[in-house]
Amino acid sequence: MPQGGRRLIVVSNRGPVSFRREGGELVTGRGAGGLVTALSGLLAHQDVTWIASAMTPEDREVGSHEEVRFVAHDERAYHGFYDVVSNPALWFVQHGLSPVPAEGLEEAWDEGYAVVNRAFADAVLAELDADPGATVFFQDYHLYLAPRYVREARPDALLAHFVHIPWPEPSAWRQLPGRLATAVHDGLLANDVVGFHADRWRQSFLRSTGEILGRGPGAVLVTAHPISVDADEFEELAGSEAVLAAERAIVARRPERLVVRVDRTDPSKNVVRGLRAFELYLERHPDAHGRVGMLALLNPSRLEIPVYAEYLAEIERTAAAVEERFPGAVDVRVNDDFAEAVAGYRQFDVLLVNSVMDGLNLVAKEAPLANERNGVVVLSDNTGAVEELGEWVVRVDPFDVSGQADAIHEALELAPAERRRRLEAIRAHVREHDVAAWADRQLADFDRVAAAARR
Repeated sequence: MPQGGRRLIVVSNRGPVSFRREGGELVTGRGAGGLVTALSGLLAHQDVTWIASAMTPEDREVGSHEEVRFVAHDERAYHGFYDVVSNPALWFVQHGLSPVPAEGLEEAWDEGYAVVNRAFADAVLAELDADPGATVFFQDYHLYLAPRYVREARPDALLAHFVHIPWPEPSAWRQLPGRLATAVHDGLLANDVVGFHADRWRQSFLRSTGEILGRGPGAVLVTAHPISVDADEFEELAGSEAVLAAERAIVARRPERLVVRVDRTDPSKNVVRGLRAFELYLERHPDAHGRVGMLALLNPSRLEIPVYAEYLAEIERTAAAVEERFPGAVDVRVNDDFAEAVAGYRQFDVLLVNSVMDGLNLVAKEAPLANERNGVVVLSDNTGAVEELGEWVVRVDPFDVSGQADAIHEALELAPAERRRRLEAIRAHVREHDVAAWADRQLADFDRVAAAARR
């Protein structure tokens, strides 16, 4: 592993731990969100300080814990930052969703998003005061402004930013007021390194900086390194008693063949079109009635935001309509149960990943590691993961419901030897290109930039 000998300051909205009280006692739990898991390979081998938002009153009370520094935000500012700007506005722009909610957006930007980003920047600067040689590694769309704030105060700091979600074509940014789109791009170009999961997103970023700022990235290193999972750790988890117990419950109710999806109830995950595609598959193939079912394991997402709550309601209405036509065909479960999700991975004959857009999509990498049925992955062309896995999956246009129905049929009808070949190829790729390899590439980028600065 490249060793630059420097400390890392990882900066993200959510952190690796959070605190709560149980029976009057202060207890710690793992932080929510996939980013914590995704960064585990980086944390395992580096001296890291993690700066994150205080998500609970107990986080505020603790202030700091071992390697974590919590930033406390004004409640109103955080609401504008998270519920108005980050989600849904930036999320919608970057995932090809519309319409982007505009009401109160600029006020929330000025009084929420910018304020919270400034607070993060101040926390970074305090850490740099203690260790000026540390590398700052910003994460994702919540923190587009913070690098510029830090750069203005510390021109020589080594700053990097990884964007975990898609980067759309320049035209998508016209949905935002011009000064907001400009600030997003300018903030990212305050870094020394900007990273994406896929070359497609990297190229889009280069085009949008040219169109929106009128200039390219200059000396900024813009890279594409797809993140992954810890294959050994995940396979161990897939064999745990909690997962096996959940699997037994699925097996007791499963039909002969099973189409599985594991997603958040986010509009970008395209669950409604997936349900309609399965309905169309059953309509076209009467012999599948009673023999092929769909299990949708959905984690409720951002339900405090109205557009997300409405999408969950649409999912439930669509599932009920399919079930009315084809009783017993669809099992939709909305809960936060990771053991059950991994059990679903073990049992899929077809894994449906039809996202409108995804920066990567770790489900497409995790599920084959656990699968026990030579399952076939149906994967959206608009995921970052398709750049890596495209030759071993059945690819689909996420907007083409008819095409998705055909893809489900194609995946189910593949010969057993071909099913096995594809699954084993995905497993081999994920094992070779695991999260530790991703971490190595990030560190190599940091070392490369640092070496160039010394010349």
